[in-house]
Amino acid sequence: MMRGSKYVTAVFRKPNGELAIHKEELTGLYKSRLIKIPFLRGMIILLDALLLGTRLLVLSANQQTGEEEKIEGPALYGTVGVSLVIGIGIFFVLPTLIAGGLEKIIETNSFVINFIEGIIRLIFLMVYVWAIGKMPEIHRFFAYHGAEHKTINAYEAQVELSPENISPFPLEHPRCGTGFLLIVVVISIVVFALLGPLDLIWRILSRILLIPVIVILAYEYMRWTANHLSNPIVRMLVFPNLWLQKMTTCEPSPDMLEVSSMALKELIALENSNNI
Repeated sequence: MMRGSKYVTAVFRKPNGELAIHKEELTGLYKSRLIKIPFLRGMIILLDALLLGTRLLVLSANQQTGEEEKIEGPALYGTVGVSLVIGIGIFFVLPTLIAGGLEKIIETNSFVINFIEGIIRLIFLMVYVWAIGKMPEIHRFFAYHGAEHKTINAYEAQVELSPENISPFPLEHPRCGTGFLLIVVVISIVVFALLGPLDLIWRILSRILLIPVIVILAYEYMRWTANHLSNPIVRMLVFPNLWLQKMTTCEPSPDMLEVSSMALKELIALENSNNI
């Protein structure tokens, strides 16, 4: 999947080997003035991107199974909603509960306990990414993820988008969503550590209620670093993001690079035709 400023394209390889191309114009929030407002734009873009990505993943699955009917409407939004609830429970609520239990054993101040909670959250993220990467289906997904990154890197280097030319480029990219997850966790460590002592119920509520604030800060930070990569200090700051991507990308095959290059070529053609 490749997303531009006005369009999104996706290319799927059918079971018979043929490539199916999906194109659509970005509408709704993508055309709203709200996405130009600093800090507010982060939450809007990420929520809409989550729904868009989920919908296209469902479309990809339907292409593979040959089914005509798509999961959409309440079923799609319900799936996304349940996934978000589970994710919040595992990565925000559960570390808080564990830290709360440790607080009864370890005699220390609230800053240290909140910091320990953040480290637990970071460990959870790393273990989760490592564990799902062992699944064959997710491993293949990560290979396509790597193909997307290589293709974008090749495009930004202004080389012809062919599988042969794309293959030597790196798997990591500074604007990757994986890096964003790491930024969210690191910022949450800082924000929650500064909250001070709270009762357990208020501690849990603060973790949930402050998620939008943390996401907004993480988006603006990621956007800023992506625009200042020529600065050596910024490159040092984004290094952990690039390192984590080694866990969520795999070396793609030539046929995967063919899919990603075609998706980007289609997107470039659409964006250029719209500017004429």
